[in-house]
Amino acid sequence: MSTGQTGAGGRQFEVRVTSDSHFAWVRTRLAVERTMMAYMRTSVSLIAFGFTIFQFIQRVHEVRVNDLRFPYAAWWLGLALILCGVAAAIVSLWEYRRQIDYLWSKSYSAIAGEQPEPAFTSLFAITGVLIVIGLFAFFAVLLSLPASALPWGGG
Repeated sequence: MSTGQTGAGGRQFEVRVTSDSHFAWVRTRLAVERTMMAYMRTSVSLIAFGFTIFQFIQRVHEVRVNDLRFPYAAWWLGLALILCGVAAAIVSLWEYRRQIDYLWSKSYSAIAGEQPEPAFTSLFAITGVLIVIGLFAFFAVLLSLPASALPWGGG
């Protein structure tokens, strides 16, 4: 049994129901999982590095405030890294969901298997928790900035 599918650019390709095509589908599914985990590692690294910069500079400020030319630049760098980590997690979650929806689409249902796709995988849930932690870290750093460091704050 094979079905013709329209690929990119209007070209036709066939989906054949064989064990080879099923295991190719499984390999592709696992590749999507690995890609998502790589995105998560990147997100965690960015969030952690941003928070570490913030912590380090906060300790430096306790010791020597007046010796720094741009005393709040590292705070802003830490915030930017945390925000980039959260953004990477959000983009990866969207991309992961898009890829999973494509793999479970009607076109590939014959080779995907008989079980329907799960609504949420554990990786999906863990990424959601990572986003919440990243947002918490972002606002914790933002709210700990002195008013003089904020563009809208006092001078």
